[in-house]
Amino acid sequence: MIAVVVGLGGAIALWTYDLGRSFTFGPKVNVEQVQLLEKQVEQLTTERNALAASANTVESQQNIERSTQKQLGDQVKTLTVENLKLKDDLAFFESLMPSATGQEGITIQRIKVEMVAPNQLRYRVLVMQGGKGNRDFGGEMQLTLNMVQAGKPAMMQFPDPKSGETGKLKLLFRHYQRLEGLISLPEGATVKTVQAKVMDKGQQRAQQSVSL
Repeated sequence: MIAVVVGLGGAIALWTYDLGRSFTFGPKVNVEQVQLLEKQVEQLTTERNALAASANTVESQQNIERSTQKQLGDQVKTLTVENLKLKDDLAFFESLMPSATGQEGITIQRIKVEMVAPNQLRYRVLVMQGGKGNRDFGGEMQLTLNMVQAGKPAMMQFPDPKSGETGKLKLLFRHYQRLEGLISLPEGATVKTVQAKVMDKGQQRAQQSVSL
């Protein structure tokens, strides 16, 4: 009798537990429904990732296009500045072109020097031959740099006289010739003036100086 009562009580308790769980948590979920929900979640996750990747790709393309447009704009500005500079140089040269009625002889029409680095000097020299210019002129250019180094005056010849014939700034023209280049300066030197000379077989034909 005790065993029957205990068993009956346990059965009633178990039935009561299941009934309370059904009321509390609702009906039991089907396994197939769980699997279906998992597949839907996985599909939505995949679609979300694909859309995010597409958005990143579009943004990257837009960034590349903006960068390309900026580079093209910068190139246009640079070319415009260079074009204006070339037009100015052309007008300058045309105004200096020798004529048959001009003064004969060799002249240094223009000399320009500027520092482009702490120890580098850029020079530009325009040499012309006036008059009819029936013959070619052959000679060489010499530059003399007056400097201050370590608080003392100093002088430098360019090209170096020791360089020989191969190192000379050769001149060979009928109407005009333009020379330009870079000069490496000694450490700590400051250039004050630059003097340009046109030499012909050891004889000076023209001279001009410029200060920095």
